[in-house]
Amino acid sequence: MEMYYSVSINIGYPAKRFDLDIDTGSDLTWVQCDAPCTGCTKPREYLYKPKNNHLQCGDPLCVAFHSSASDPCKTPDDQCDYEVEYADQGSSLGVMHFRIFILIMCGYDQKYPGPNTPPTTGVIGLGNGKASIVSQLSRMGLTRNVVGHCLSGQGGGFLFFGDDLVSSSGVMWTPMSRNSMENHYSSGPAELVFNGKSTGVKGLSLVFDSGSSYTYFNSQAYKAVVNLVRNDLDGKPIKETNEDKSLPICWKGRKPFKSVGDAKNFFKPLALSFINAKNVQLQLSPEDYLIVSKHGNVCFGILNGSEVGLGNLNIIGDIMLLDKMLIYDNENQRIGWAPANCNRLPNVDREYSEGNSQPIAANLGILEQHCPAYALYDQ
Repeated sequence: MEMYYSVSINIGYPAKRFDLDIDTGSDLTWVQCDAPCTGCTKPREYLYKPKNNHLQCGDPLCVAFHSSASDPCKTPDDQCDYEVEYADQGSSLGVMHFRIFILIMCGYDQKYPGPNTPPTTGVIGLGNGKASIVSQLSRMGLTRNVVGHCLSGQGGGFLFFGDDLVSSSGVMWTPMSRNSMENHYSSGPAELVFNGKSTGVKGLSLVFDSGSSYTYFNSQAYKAVVNLVRNDLDGKPIKETNEDKSLPICWKGRKPFKSVGDAKNFFKPLALSFINAKNVQLQLSPEDYLIVSKHGNVCFGILNGSEVGLGNLNIIGDIMLLDKMLIYDNENQRIGWAPANCNRLPNVDREYSEGNSQPIAANLGILEQHCPAYALYDQ
């Protein structure tokens, strides 16, 4: 089950709508471009047609993006190319472009993992790098360097820039890691808890990545939690099945499950307890780590990251983040979360402040559900 939470952005004149996957795991925003395009998912008439406004290699943004080891530039006047690879083995290759005041990437070579191509036509990068949309808006004084999302388990939700939708109470906060991976929101170390008891798995560094549907644990954490879940299910009227290939581990009940709610009583809650923040836990109910397959079985939504080349990296994907408001506060170097009704904007318990902190909010959608966010027009 792949989930694509997206925003719709109008670009160019006349405007074309692009549905962009929301990704806090990267700071690059790119759209499919007719340059021509390899691996694009839409007909040519729906692709962005770039004008002669590409970034040059000598531009500070291009210099900041490329490390000395990977810099493809030969001279300062060359066009600034980019290449990004994602945790799911997808990738995009293209050229950096300016749209009035916002830097976006023109992707002309895309690769997608799995048998199905996504319904989106690009990615909106919300990570903590200099190229992210929120970082650019913050440098222009249009909003504070805070971004948040609330993804509804029923589809839809909202995305916001700035901190005025953030409540002054009820939010769990943990510091961003000082050695946080570039362009990612990383926190930790954290301890894995099963049914209120320590699993003995500690020191987990976590990356919050809304661009990934699934959560990935390193091999040690994955094997520990799988063994605990299997042992706890022993003797219950639910059996592991090899017939369902939707995910590596699935269970079959006496009758098909229509929703995770039908199966949740068989499973125990998980939690991630953050060592650097007193009494701060990310509570994970069975709904946060289980998925019902099209065959009516319930499957384990946590995958072994070591098997897909992630090594010791632990990624918290959007299935685990549903029905929670997530806040990435770059101003104060912290990550926060709170249970929320993501089907509507919250009633914030303080007045809007003056200055540049007004939020820019937009609705989100799963697959076919889209709402406009903002527009970038050519001059």
